[in-house]
Amino acid sequence: MEVKPGYKLTEVGVIPEDWEVKRLGEVTECLDNLRVPLNERQREKIQGDLPYCGANGILDYINSFSIDDDIILMAEDGGYFDEYDSRPIAYRMIGRCWVNNHAHILKALPSYNQDFLFWCLVHRNILSYLASGTRAKLNKSEMNKIEMSIPPLPEQAAIATTLSDVDVLISALDVLISKKKQIKQGAMQELLSGKRRLPGFSGEWQVKRLGELGSTYGGLTGKTKSDFGSGKAFYITFMNIMSNVIINSSEFDMVKIGSNEKQNIVLNNDIFFNGSSETPEEVGLCAVLQTKVENVYLNSFCFGYRLHINESADGLFLAYYFRSNVGRELLKSLAQGATRYNLSKRALLMVEFQLPPFPEQQAIATILSDMDAEITALESRRKKTRALKQGMMQELLTGRIRLIHPAAHAVSA
Repeated sequence: MEVKPGYKLTEVGVIPEDWEVKRLGEVTECLDNLRVPLNERQREKIQGDLPYCGANGILDYINSFSIDDDIILMAEDGGYFDEYDSRPIAYRMIGRCWVNNHAHILKALPSYNQDFLFWCLVHRNILSYLASGTRAKLNKSEMNKIEMSIPPLPEQAAIATTLSDVDVLISALDVLISKKKQIKQGAMQELLSGKRRLPGFSGEWQVKRLGELGSTYGGLTGKTKSDFGSGKAFYITFMNIMSNVIINSSEFDMVKIGSNEKQNIVLNNDIFFNGSSETPEEVGLCAVLQTKVENVYLNSFCFGYRLHINESADGLFLAYYFRSNVGRELLKSLAQGATRYNLSKRALLMVEFQLPPFPEQQAIATILSDMDAEITALESRRKKTRALKQGMMQELLTGRIRLIHPAAHAVSA
């Protein structure tokens, strides 16, 4: 392996010359004597008001030994490892808390930055350190052997601050996205029920049945597993309908359709309902197609609904309506079954609901779709920020990018 000037080859790979390779047991103190037994009877007798944290990071309220300073928790049991991601679940706990015996409790020694060590553990793949057995387990002795590359203390602090700042940004986006979703839910509840009217609109809403406005049709029929995944035609998947208000036309799957087959082609402004689910709450979730497409069909687990020509109903409004709380309650009441619930096309067409005038439908749908667009943009930004953090971890924790020049370390020393 070629090693450029200023770097060296070590057990953990190529790192800067002024960095060291240390084992976890050399840079942390293990406080496992402060863990709480899992005996339920003992826990029930314990009272207190400080947070309790297990290896899964869920807070509870019981009492035991307290930890006054910042700590790192490392999951011990194999339920927290898998073949795709063998890293332990590591947590930072700030302040006083109680910990159960499924987590190792670590505290950085004085010459090391606690937050930096946390990021090292999040980034470090520890598959080779897991004890063999029916359940993967990170024993204390093996945990202490975990190797990591350690820069001088000032650079540890700089790296930790940089990564923590990105985490703060991601957390802020999480909060903002959650707030925007709550605002949208409130707007749906008020606008789609007529409790709040948009400026410029008045008059009574009309009671309509879906059967008055359009008709249903079925999805693909007569298909086998070999027909899917290839071919010149496309189909809308079950999950595309379940996950979206507006069908994502970039996620169509391929299907073989013979020239003599009689299958229902989907059209722009069609609405699609799932006809079966394991819970009544998910029966009849729907999405609308807002793109002109050709040679596209519908999966066999859903059915389509097409508005009559010149009918004064907006497909996007109807999709939002039947995904709102009021719409969900209507369709949930139609679900039939015990272990699996079904929605019949006939029952759907008999559903009565309040429908505003067409211009008001469009105005409401536009407001809600604009809210969705804003949420989608924020979620995209969060996804990019998470990817940026992963890239930064890879570069900063290996020393490929230096936040403090080696010469600065020499001056400070």
